[in-house]
Amino acid sequence: MVNRWTLVEMAEAVRARRVSPSELLEAHLRQIENLNPRLNAFVTVLEQEARQAARAAEEAVMRGEAGPLAGVPVTVKDSFDMAGLPTRCGSRFRQDHRAARDATAVARLRRAGAVILGKTNTPEFLMNYETDNHITGRTNSPWDLERTPGGSSGGEAAAIASFCSAGGIGSDGGGSVRIPAHFSGIAALKPTPGRVSAAGHFPDICHPGGLLGVAGPMARTARDLRLLFEVLAGYDPEDPFSAPVPLRPARLDGLCVGVMEQFYDVPVQAEMREAVREAARALGGLGVVAEEFTPRGLERAPNLWWFFFGRLNAPLIRQMIGDREDEAHWTGIEFLKKAEAEPTPSTLEVLENLAARDKMRSALLRQLEEIPVLLLPPCGVTAFRHRERRWATPSKEIGLFEAMMPVTPWNLLSLPAVVIPWKLSGDGLPVGIQLVGRPWEEETLLELAVTLEEARGPLPAPPLSGR
Repeated sequence: MVNRWTLVEMAEAVRARRVSPSELLEAHLRQIENLNPRLNAFVTVLEQEARQAARAAEEAVMRGEAGPLAGVPVTVKDSFDMAGLPTRCGSRFRQDHRAARDATAVARLRRAGAVILGKTNTPEFLMNYETDNHITGRTNSPWDLERTPGGSSGGEAAAIASFCSAGGIGSDGGGSVRIPAHFSGIAALKPTPGRVSAAGHFPDICHPGGLLGVAGPMARTARDLRLLFEVLAGYDPEDPFSAPVPLRPARLDGLCVGVMEQFYDVPVQAEMREAVREAARALGGLGVVAEEFTPRGLERAPNLWWFFFGRLNAPLIRQMIGDREDEAHWTGIEFLKKAEAEPTPSTLEVLENLAARDKMRSALLRQLEEIPVLLLPPCGVTAFRHRERRWATPSKEIGLFEAMMPVTPWNLLSLPAVVIPWKLSGDGLPVGIQLVGRPWEEETLLELAVTLEEARGPLPAPPLSGR
């Protein structure tokens, strides 16, 4: 079926006129009709608008004016504005919102000829590693309906993994594209802040939120990610973190990769560690030097991330909720309750933590001069059952905060990171690997990810994806 092609294959086939945009679209709409009742990945499916866009893409192909994504069906996380539609972020507190115009990332997808299928589900306020809310309900993993596809870009990951969408855009403030990619067996890129515009995203990504949160592409393969990144990247004066950094060729010659099997002494499940070891061996077979690496001075990075992501955001969420907490969903207030149990941040604490973050980042960048890419797990565990919060590892039990320690430091330090699927666990769940690089060097990460995927070979599709 054509909807099982990669995004790159779809784009090439449309330009070569081997398949029409309308054929691609209808195949995806049938898949959505068949699977979404069980997955619940979509907030809204834009059938009529998508059919109009597919016809426009066909006309562009006939005129020889096909864009790089002409006719490719994609999706958008429901945290990005689309003109005339609500951007609810899973919250009743945004029921009456309507976007006046498209987010920059959405506009760039349209200009590239993509056909937008619809918007995908999120946890309330994007504040959880599970995707559930009072409006759309719970999103389930296509690998196991009793497990979460992750959050906050969980609807996006479930749609892509199940062949309901070829790819799309999500956002990541603490692993929110990378954890769903790892849980769902797909690929995702968290760029350097400003490399992909986040203008038109809710919540607004501005200082200090822009230190953590970014917009990034999600797809089934790293090659697909690379094409989406090329479409989405570029300067945008409406994003305060944006910079005019041009696309550049990647060079892997002489590259040295630092291997971290876990974050310091915080344990991970055995299959997380083994995936990293296998990927390191694959790098060696490709002529890339891969050596053990322990960063100096990052021990407090997850705690600083929590300060900015949780404690500093809590008063803003509380202000939105006010005395209507009974209308909030548990995904929106789980972290809020944890943050409110801690002291309210003072101005002095904010300034001190910003300074500590900058010193930490500078120290790491000096270490990355010799080892510009890190290889490590994206998470301590595989996709967990809905509302599960404790997991066994070979050495001790860990909780959610510890499980996410391999992913959150790179938000705090504004470094780009890619997650790709690597293998399946013993119980048939995806296991990903994570590549972290230096600021503005997304091209190197993507090229390395493409190379590793080629060495890895194909992986099985999720059980709930059809034939």
